[in-house]
Amino acid sequence: MKILMVITSHDRLGNTGRKTGFWLEELAAPYFVFKDAGAEITLASPKGGRPPLDPKSNEPEFRTDLTLRFEADAAAQTQLNETVRLDSLKQEDFDTVFYPGGHGPMWDLAEDKVSVNLIESFLAAGKTIAVVCRSTGALRHVKTPDGKPLVQGKEVTGFTNGEEEAVGLTKVVPFLVEDEMLKLGAVFSKTANWGVHVVSDGPLISGQNPHSSGAAAETLLASLKGKPLARAS
Repeated sequence: MKILMVITSHDRLGNTGRKTGFWLEELAAPYFVFKDAGAEITLASPKGGRPPLDPKSNEPEFRTDLTLRFEADAAAQTQLNETVRLDSLKQEDFDTVFYPGGHGPMWDLAEDKVSVNLIESFLAAGKTIAVVCRSTGALRHVKTPDGKPLVQGKEVTGFTNGEEEAVGLTKVVPFLVEDEMLKLGAVFSKTANWGVHVVSDGPLISGQNPHSSGAAAETLLASLKGKPLARAS
């Protein structure tokens, strides 16, 4: 089983002067769901190399057993230091793709044509994809073969307006995930702030927030059972 994980390369939180990037739990929890299932994992980012970590995601209140395990895992850290450039990859080499969140994806992956094309190629090949939290925003320009928004008419979740308001960044982010999905015609599903919530609609799996990232990865793994997999390298 070969799984691609796409991480943001963006490190600036709007005009606040603060740093952002990927959210550690949203990488670590799915990473170990996949690794412990025996998957071959490739980490990628638009710029390649070490992607920026949102420093807030590694503050004591947000650390988990899995974030600590990820930091102590030499192989995981080597992979993170050497993420592959996104434009060097093709979907034929993977069984699925998972997008961890953080604020960074709202600036780069949401607008990245390489990322958009990659997601569309996975879907055209009949492969399931997963996004979580703010990386649901990476779907905003993704289209179906007939040119309609991918999320139109689909049930989807992501970081909610209420959660963004709770962290005080509704005026900082380039768009609100919930509002954007509704504007595109999605059926936006959500639970209480910070609750675990995963939605599966056809080939699209989405998780609401950081706490939903592990569950989204487990849902993705379950969807792959019984499907023909990419050949091991």
